[in-house]
Amino acid sequence: MFELTVILKQPKQKSRIGAAKGRDSMASALAGLVPLSFLLLLVGCASRPLYPLPGKRYDGSKKPLQTFRPYNLAHRGSNGEFPEETAAAYMRAIEEGADFIEGDVLASKDGVLIMQHDVTLDDTTDIAEHKEFANRKRTCNVQGTNTTGFFHFDFTLEELKSLGVKQRYPFRDQQYNGKFPIITFKEFISIALDAPRVVGIYPEIKNPAMVNQYVKWPGGKKFEDKFVETLHKYGYRGEYMSKQWLKQPAFIQSFAPTSLIYVSNLTDLPKVFLIDDITIPTQDTNQSYWEVTSDKYLNFIKNYVMGIGPWKDTIVYVSENYLQPPTDLVARAHALNLQVHPYTYRNENQFLHFNFSQDPYKEYDYWINTIGVDGLFTDFTGSLHQYQEWTTPSPSGEKSATKLLDKIGSMISKYRNPQT
Repeated sequence: MFELTVILKQPKQKSRIGAAKGRDSMASALAGLVPLSFLLLLVGCASRPLYPLPGKRYDGSKKPLQTFRPYNLAHRGSNGEFPEETAAAYMRAIEEGADFIEGDVLASKDGVLIMQHDVTLDDTTDIAEHKEFANRKRTCNVQGTNTTGFFHFDFTLEELKSLGVKQRYPFRDQQYNGKFPIITFKEFISIALDAPRVVGIYPEIKNPAMVNQYVKWPGGKKFEDKFVETLHKYGYRGEYMSKQWLKQPAFIQSFAPTSLIYVSNLTDLPKVFLIDDITIPTQDTNQSYWEVTSDKYLNFIKNYVMGIGPWKDTIVYVSENYLQPPTDLVARAHALNLQVHPYTYRNENQFLHFNFSQDPYKEYDYWINTIGVDGLFTDFTGSLHQYQEWTTPSPSGEKSATKLLDKIGSMISKYRNPQT
């Protein structure tokens, strides 16, 4: 059982009284800063076990996953508003309408799977303020480059939990810096399962070669084994669009094709091959962008994955901040029945190309209606959701059914209370 202390970073509290005080202080800190529904979701997590059995979680009464329009993929949560990969960022994304919450899975020194994008802690946590860890800084080879910093695999989970996560970009809201801790993969899953509707997860097997080099598990198990074991433990199984998958949807993603091939023998969950910029080779096989986007390779990898996730500027090249004519990558992928989920869509002007006149809705319109992608990784889940609701709203039948239920409920209420 996990108390609210996993959501809001605070000093260690060993008693339930201390935990209760932490909840009160969090409510005071967040009141007025976030919508009431979000606050209630945060506080509600403290009053019950965070990990009920998945089989008991889904009873058919939740609103199902939408599958009639491109997926709204919350990139590290709603990290345009809250520090990335925190409980707050993921809960906000769910509140704002995300179809899937996306995150990166790494591992602590003691083998616990955690949610962090970078292999170093320097850019997204307050590790620099923790002088007790000053001697942990070192240099490691990361994909062919010597990188100096504080590496996640040099810290136990308890030590990682003592850090506060901070906003990566200085031009985004800094008021939540240090207020939320690193969360575990299990806590990430629980946030999705605890949502009031069906929300999928989209975890990445992050830097698997490096994790397997520095983190060891009993019995010779690999990072990928622990990753899939966790998914299966919490009920994530089934092929894409199967009845079982629709109950608890999940995509497995990775930049490492060897890992995707390996896990294809462990689970039938759908997988997505992430493709980096044209200058960056694959993590584990050292293949070039041109090789992994060739027809020959796409024909090979389609046996293991159901989609690709390219950097969007490699689908449509950019020159002097203007889009050039699109490549044929999306058309070639679709011809092989591969979905295309590009990354990353961000609202700020410095990320919007001049073609879009500083309007993120124009960018969404271009990628959905001109390029024809099947999902979009966005830092601003609410913006994408609003755009889709305005342009491709939920089916009218669903809205009519909701209105009918509301009307029936009102009639029953009047019957029970005739004086009103």
